[in-house]
Amino acid sequence: MRVFLDKLLVLLLFSCFSSAVTSLYSSYCQLQGQFHLNGMHQTGDVILGGIFENNFFSANPDLSFTSEPYQSTCYGFDVVGFRLAQSMAFAIDEINRKSNLLPNVTLGYSLYDNCNQLGIGFRAALTLVSGQEEQVTLEENCAGTPPVLGIVGDSSSTRSIAISTVLGLYRVPTVSYFSTCSCLSDRQKFPSFFRTIPSDAFQVNAMIQILKHFGWTWAGLLISDDDYGVHAARSFHSDLGPAGGGCLAYTEILPWGDDSAELRRIVDVMRKSTAQVVIVFAHESHMINLMEEVVRQNVTGLQWIASEGWSAAAVLHTSHLMPYLGGTLGISIRRGEIPGLRDFLLLTRPDLHHNNSDGNSMVRVNQFWEHTFQCRFAPPPAGWVEAGGELCTGQEVIENVETEFLDVSNLRPEYNVYKAVYALAYALDDMLQCEPGRGPFSNNTCAHLQRLEPWQLVHYLEEVNFTTTFGDQVSFDENGDTLPIYDIMNWVWLPDGRTKVQRVGAVKRSAFKGDELKLDDDKIFWNFESKQPPQSVCSESCPPGTRMARKKGEPECCFDCVPCSDGKISNTTDSMECTSCPEDFWSSPRRDHCVPKKTEFLSYHEPLGIFLTTTSLLGTCICVVVLGIFIHHHSTPIVRANNSELSFLLLVSLKLCFLCSLLFIGRPRLWTCQLRHAAFGISFVLCVSCILVKTMVVLAVFRASKPGGESSLKWFGAVQQRGTILFLTSVQAAICTAWLVSASPVPHKNTQYHSDKIVYECAVGSTVGFAVLLGYIGLLAVLSCLLAFLARNLPDSFNEAKLITFSMLIFCAVWVAFVPAYISSPGKYADAVEVFAILASSFGLLMALFGPKCYIILMRPEKNTKKAIMGRGTTK
Repeated sequence: MRVFLDKLLVLLLFSCFSSAVTSLYSSYCQLQGQFHLNGMHQTGDVILGGIFENNFFSANPDLSFTSEPYQSTCYGFDVVGFRLAQSMAFAIDEINRKSNLLPNVTLGYSLYDNCNQLGIGFRAALTLVSGQEEQVTLEENCAGTPPVLGIVGDSSSTRSIAISTVLGLYRVPTVSYFSTCSCLSDRQKFPSFFRTIPSDAFQVNAMIQILKHFGWTWAGLLISDDDYGVHAARSFHSDLGPAGGGCLAYTEILPWGDDSAELRRIVDVMRKSTAQVVIVFAHESHMINLMEEVVRQNVTGLQWIASEGWSAAAVLHTSHLMPYLGGTLGISIRRGEIPGLRDFLLLTRPDLHHNNSDGNSMVRVNQFWEHTFQCRFAPPPAGWVEAGGELCTGQEVIENVETEFLDVSNLRPEYNVYKAVYALAYALDDMLQCEPGRGPFSNNTCAHLQRLEPWQLVHYLEEVNFTTTFGDQVSFDENGDTLPIYDIMNWVWLPDGRTKVQRVGAVKRSAFKGDELKLDDDKIFWNFESKQPPQSVCSESCPPGTRMARKKGEPECCFDCVPCSDGKISNTTDSMECTSCPEDFWSSPRRDHCVPKKTEFLSYHEPLGIFLTTTSLLGTCICVVVLGIFIHHHSTPIVRANNSELSFLLLVSLKLCFLCSLLFIGRPRLWTCQLRHAAFGISFVLCVSCILVKTMVVLAVFRASKPGGESSLKWFGAVQQRGTILFLTSVQAAICTAWLVSASPVPHKNTQYHSDKIVYECAVGSTVGFAVLLGYIGLLAVLSCLLAFLARNLPDSFNEAKLITFSMLIFCAVWVAFVPAYISSPGKYADAVEVFAILASSFGLLMALFGPKCYIILMRPEKNTKKAIMGRGTTK
């Protein structure tokens, strides 16, 4: 409602202003009404206007236009506002004394009091641009110098928006020293607005930089119910997350005036919130009312961040507020130095001859005098409602009174006023130095002092660039904003109860480095027992090894920390996602870095590998021993009766079977993968071929012992036996060669069995080749088993057939069991199963075929005779 009324008032005033400044059908302009405002004036060739807040309140709510002159009645004198006005007067006086700036031009001024009211401020702006002459005669071409060429002001964003909206239509330049709303950077709406204070967009960004510096991602926001606060809130909501990674716990609008119920609700929200940082983007008056409720509810333990609107408010530096506000970090206008200002302020004297009928009088100086010395002039000045006490003589000495008016040690808004006046002066100086025929306007024309137009000064203001005596560069960008820089202030609560506001850093923007924050952390006073900055987060940071998971329905700063899944890591704090490790790596137990995966293969160093290696070597040794026994006893009947040459070859092949199992142990290499199955296949085919030929020889000898069967032995002589074994073994060799050439087995890193391990194995390459190899061995084994089974009932002298039958049954049983066990065994256990099958079948053949014979040779030599062997047949 307040904003609506303000806009309605602006429209009404604008309509009156439009009718006052021009008339299409007459040769003069007639003022529709006259505003008698509190002001200060100084004549000159060119007049600059100024609007300042010299009183806090207005006692006259009537803002309507009447035929009677309007007289403002204001009270609640603002010493700082009056010092701002005097700073402008000093700057103009200093410029007039300079020989290198506007040497032939004298500047004057008209300064008005807005009484902290939009309506009065707007009336002051209209008075400045229209003048106070009741009737103005126009020249034929409607030309002439306007009453003021530019205006310094206003201090409020809301008032500046209203004033610039209208004055921008006529391109009257206004240079504000305290209006920070980012909306004023809109050149379409405010084409002639400039300012020497940074935009709130930069101030918001400065606060975000502070939050980011201390890791505060969870904060509350309190704003004023005006353009100053509303636009700041918009910037916070849009920029806090992307720029600082934070979010707002709450956003509350502070009421105007003492609305105790609303303030109680807001402070209750602050008390219940987990956010320990509170950002207040409001004015001094809002904080006074807010802190009364904060003290009443005793809400402590908060870290306050102040906007420039109240970061230097001395009224809050009291002993009963500092327990709550101590340690406040505030954004403050850049401090500057203005040499000679204090001496100028000491020259301030009241006007003892003021005329009350003069609406635009020096009453502001008189108000200051009465406020400072607590006296009154007789009769009281018009519009001054606070007169009382003893009479003022005008001879009082300002230096004898302790007053904030003379404190020039912390010039901040005053410095902005000083820069604003100089910006207008330099722009005017550049404009007057224009060379005819080389000007920036149509037909290369220049502006003339007698016919100056405000829009011409706007052009030069956009180009102005100078450096103050304090060393600060002043220029305006395409939006009318100055180079932004802020001081960071800290409220220190001293042990003696006093308050000190100290500078602890600065934030500025440069063309090359962007926004740059510099803070001296060691100087900052923290109003906490730990004397350390507080932690203000909705959720604690997620450590490495976890990722953030947003909580549904809550701000993005509120999250859970979810551990990374197996095989994924996060090595930074507050990681949004976990990244997968490379193929040969796995996540560490803490999931914060990748480690090489464990490797798995049948090793010589593990118990299983040691056992199988030992068993293989044991079998090899037994074969050697048995071979030695047979060679030593090669002439004995038991050796000769069982075809000693085949027995020797069979023992050699069994030894090869035992040795080939060693190729399955150890990390797979290309040559071991290619050799292991080939050696296995050929060794076993050689072994089974010997057994098959042995069985066939037994059958042939048995048939030859019968009448008419002598011819069968000629097919199983020594040459035929060797040829058969060679042929059968060559077939397997051909199968292995074809397999190795077409699809050779290769080492393979298998990660399918275990995600955290690399299983090194030999990929068979061709499953068909492996199956044919095993099938061929199986075919020979089954054939041997069948023939041996047919010869099981031969006479005792030929009882080796029973041993062959038994050995081949063991062999077949082992390899039939091997197939499902091999398929179902993962990784190294598949190799272990294959080695076990090789060793088991080899031991089975060795023990079944040669165990009984070695027993007779070594333990029962009396049976190792031809008679004993043949006798068995006789007995039977």
